[in-house]
Amino acid sequence: MDFIIVTGLSGAGKSRAVHALEDIGFYCMDNIPPKLIPAFYDLCMQAKDTLSRVAVVTDIRGGGMFSSLLDTLEELRIAEKTYKILFLDASNTVLINRFKETRRRHPLCEASTGLEQAVKLEREILRPVRELADYVIDTSLLSPAQLKERLSTLFLGDVTSALQIHCMSFGFKFGMATEADLVFDVRCLPNPYYIDELRHQTGLDAPVRDYVLKWGQTKGFVTRLLDLLDYMIPLYCDEGKSQLVVAIGCTGGHHRSVTIAQLLYEHLIEKGYRASVNHRDIQKN
Repeated sequence: MDFIIVTGLSGAGKSRAVHALEDIGFYCMDNIPPKLIPAFYDLCMQAKDTLSRVAVVTDIRGGGMFSSLLDTLEELRIAEKTYKILFLDASNTVLINRFKETRRRHPLCEASTGLEQAVKLEREILRPVRELADYVIDTSLLSPAQLKERLSTLFLGDVTSALQIHCMSFGFKFGMATEADLVFDVRCLPNPYYIDELRHQTGLDAPVRDYVLKWGQTKGFVTRLLDLLDYMIPLYCDEGKSQLVVAIGCTGGHHRSVTIAQLLYEHLIEKGYRASVNHRDIQKN
C-alpha cells in the first residue's frame, strides 16, 4: 500500500493536490488529526486489496492537535509502517497574494498580528516537518495542471498514467453518447447487419469483426483514427485532463461501433494507457 501524508503551508495548494491525487487513483482523507493517522493506516491495511493508494492531509487547521504530528511520525516509524511525506510549499509573497485574492482567513491570524506574520509563523512551525519530507513541491509558479503532472510523474512514474480513457460503443437510434468528449460516427463503414449470418452476432464475435475490418475504407478509417488519438491523447495529458471518453457510434450499436471501440481499447492498452471499454447498446434490440 502506498501511504502518503500530505502537509504544507496554508495556501500552498493542498486542496488541489488532493484533487489531483484522487484523479490518479488515491483514496484521500482531508484534515485528519495526526493522532488518528496510525489507526486510519491500520484500517487501510485491512482493506489494502481495494485501497492500494491512500493519501491523508494534516496541517495547521488542526490547531493544537497538529503539534503531535512529529510524535505520530515517530510512532509510525517505530511500528515499521511505511509512508512518504509530501510537503507543499510556496514563497511568502505568493501565499499572501493567494489569501488576498481568495479573501480567506489564515488559520493562524488570531495568533499573529496580521497575514504576513501568520505566514511567517506557520513556516517556522512547519520547518521540522519540511526537513523530514520525502518530497517537497514549491507551487509558487505551478498551475493546477502542472501540479497534477508533477504528482502523476512522482507517484505513477508517467504522466500518461493519470489519464483514464473510456471507450464506448453506442447506437445512434438509442440516443447520443452525451458523456463523450469525442464522438466518431462509423455509419460510413460497410454494415454486417445486411449479411444474414452476421445480423444476430455482434462486433465481439470474430466473423463480424473480420467482416468490418476487411474493407479498404475501414482500414483507412482505423489508421486515421488511431493516428489522430495517438496525437491528441498526450496533449490531453499535458493539460492535466483526468478522464477522456471516446464514443464510437453506428446505427444500432451492435456491429460496426462495437468492432471499432473494441479495437481502439486494445490499441490503447497496448500503448500502456489506463483504458476501459463499454458497449452501451449491445443488448438492445
